[in-house]
Amino acid sequence: MPALDDLNWIGLYRERLPVEEAMAWATRPGCGAVVCFTGVVRDHSEGRPDVTTLTYEAYEEQAEDKLRAVAVEARRRWPEVDRIALLHRLGRLALSEASVVVVVGSPHRPEAFDAGRFCIDTLKETVPIWKTEEWEGGAGWAASDHPLRSL
Repeated sequence: MPALDDLNWIGLYRERLPVEEAMAWATRPGCGAVVCFTGVVRDHSEGRPDVTTLTYEAYEEQAEDKLRAVAVEARRRWPEVDRIALLHRLGRLALSEASVVVVVGSPHRPEAFDAGRFCIDTLKETVPIWKTEEWEGGAGWAASDHPLRSL
């Protein structure tokens, strides 16, 4: 269930991710920089040239807690950051659909870029969300999946 407060928008979605809404939410008068990273489903992965769909699964309660922890750690490292949105899709996604969105609003661009990069990289390494890939002739866990690390 998406959680929205004054500074954080954390959510797991089974429908389209609200990319434009998250950008608008993070755009405030004190923010001279709003950075958005959107990960989308592509047609290939390691050793699989014909990927057709991805399906994301999560340990939802823990995933939301871990997403919040990523935002907390980003704020600890970059205290001037204003708003952070960390949104991830679950379920089956077609090519070019958005699977993950990270939006960071900050007074200045270096902090927005740094915090945004930290958020997506740390999200991928610590949040219990996994994907299976379907490709021409098969399906299986994504080859890029790896064990989760602690934050």
